Amino acid sequence: MKDDLRKWAKSVRASLDMETISIKLVEKLSRLEEYNRAKNVMLFYPKPGEVNLLAVLKDKSKHFYLPKIDGTGLLCCPYSENMALCTSCFGTKEPVSGACNPALLDLIIVPALACDINNYRLGYGKGFYDRFLTGLNTVKISCIPERLIIDTIAPDEFDIKMDKIITA
Repeated sequence: MKDDLRKWAKSVRASLDMETISIKLVEKLSRLEEYNRAKNVMLFYPKPGEVNLLAVLKDKSKHFYLPKIDGTGLLCCPYSENMALCTSCFGTKEPVSGACNPALLDLIIVPALACDINNYRLGYGKGFYDRFLTGLNTVKISCIPERLIIDTIAPDEFDIKMDKIITA
């Protein structure tokens, strides 16, 4: 079922104006209390067609971090605009800088193909974020197009629920 949902979400996403949606999502995120309280924020470097939240990097009141693949897990790496990036084995951009303790994060923006009405997200199917988020007491938010909210993704026992979903 989840593989079919992933195909559906990718086709819907391909039909959307992701640039305009991304601008609206950045505006909504920047007004959010959880974002404004946070000092250490982890976001993701978007793949083509994904929501692009990199405009928040202009906010100099925060420290930003990007994920880096490490085997079957993710590392939390400091990042600022124009820092060197390399391409991971999955084709995502990631920092070349060293990792730090993810417990220092106040907010994690988690990528999603779709989300359901109960705040569960549909990822790409490798479980990187679910493993990374397990045991972290950090606010977790996904930002996605409104058309990608569904009734249920049929979460598994290891799926981590988001604290909030932001749509545009």
